[in-house]
Amino acid sequence: MLKELKPGLLMMVVMTVVLGLIYPAVMTAIAQAVFPRQANGSLITRGGQLIGSSLIGQPFSKPEYFHPRPSSAGSGYDPTASAGSNLGPTSAKLLNGTINTDDKKQETVAFDGIKTRLVHYCVENGVPFESSVPLDQFKGADGSLDDVKLIKAFNDEKAPLTFTAKTPVPADAVTGSASGLDPHISPANANIQASRVAHERGIAVEQVLALVAKHTDGRTFGVLGEPAVNVLMLNLELDAQLPKK
Repeated sequence: MLKELKPGLLMMVVMTVVLGLIYPAVMTAIAQAVFPRQANGSLITRGGQLIGSSLIGQPFSKPEYFHPRPSSAGSGYDPTASAGSNLGPTSAKLLNGTINTDDKKQETVAFDGIKTRLVHYCVENGVPFESSVPLDQFKGADGSLDDVKLIKAFNDEKAPLTFTAKTPVPADAVTGSASGLDPHISPANANIQASRVAHERGIAVEQVLALVAKHTDGRTFGVLGEPAVNVLMLNLELDAQLPKK
């Protein structure tokens, strides 16, 4: 019996050493020698401080910056909890959003939904729209839009709020990626945001559009995927070349 087991045991040991130790070590050495930046996560530092990775999306909410696509990774852009919403195109939750009630009986947003995202995108970027009722009805005490009120209005079974953009809005502006960590947005999305960014920074929109074009990556090998703009890299150059006045 040992005679039959010996070849199998030897093969297991050999394959463990070759595939479990030697192969990973060789691949790691090659990667560190040929592609050290990519092998270490394409990390970006400024002033000796790590600020992110060009491969992982992160939140930007200030109006003087380009905003990334929505994220369902953890509480949003969490690299330790990469995930999409896993909701289908006919999902009422995906379209209208949902709310929760916390321990203090306060209503909070559980999931904002595509329609609420569309409202914010149009308002923030000056995209013309039509609304069945004035949006002033959904503003809070501070004058900003109250997402809880919007979600309730979209879910109203008797008279749901209808909101339509008069010009096409790129899908990536209101939907998350499968990973929730996509660092890119479409050029169309970036071009729409350019006017807001230029206004907030007190510069000409042509200057911003020139940076968008500079940071637009083409299709892989010229045929795969779609052109895309890396949000972090674009915002970093904005601060370096066109700081807010």
